[in-house]
Amino acid sequence: MVNLSGIQSDSIVDGPGIRTTFFSQGCPHHCPGCHNPETWPFTGGTPMDTDVMVAIVEDNPLCRGVTFSGGEPFAQAEGFWELAVALKEKGYEIASYSGYTFEQLLNGTPAQKKLLETIDVLIDGPFIQAEKSLEIAFRGSKNQRILDVPKSLASGKAVESTSMRWQGEY
Repeated sequence: MVNLSGIQSDSIVDGPGIRTTFFSQGCPHHCPGCHNPETWPFTGGTPMDTDVMVAIVEDNPLCRGVTFSGGEPFAQAEGFWELAVALKEKGYEIASYSGYTFEQLLNGTPAQKKLLETIDVLIDGPFIQAEKSLEIAFRGSKNQRILDVPKSLASGKAVESTSMRWQGEY
């Protein structure tokens, strides 16, 4: 179960291809210039079961990937982990945005590390308004990285994705 602020079932801006994006409710970061400040409060939102969210994804036959956005998905790591496991079993690519860095999540709570170990791609780091750019794919500011999570975990350090899909090239 996760508490959501919204769902976009046919996103083309939260990763390559047509994706379903789940927006978590609640964020501790409060980045100035945040694109989704309505997601900051941990109150409100809509609680949703994993089975319902999986059904929403499967309802779109064009969807091949799912993105967790925010708010801060890693503030609800256990629920998003359950969702990630269920979706990975069905063959979906899982990406997540986080205001935390890979290094912070690697040293975070057990639930955060478990979620990190389940996703394919992490777009990490807080939004920094002074580094805002509309010219970089799938990120809001230049400090944010698109990381290949399995490679990062294997090497014990952040490894940026070299996939042309994630660089905005198809």
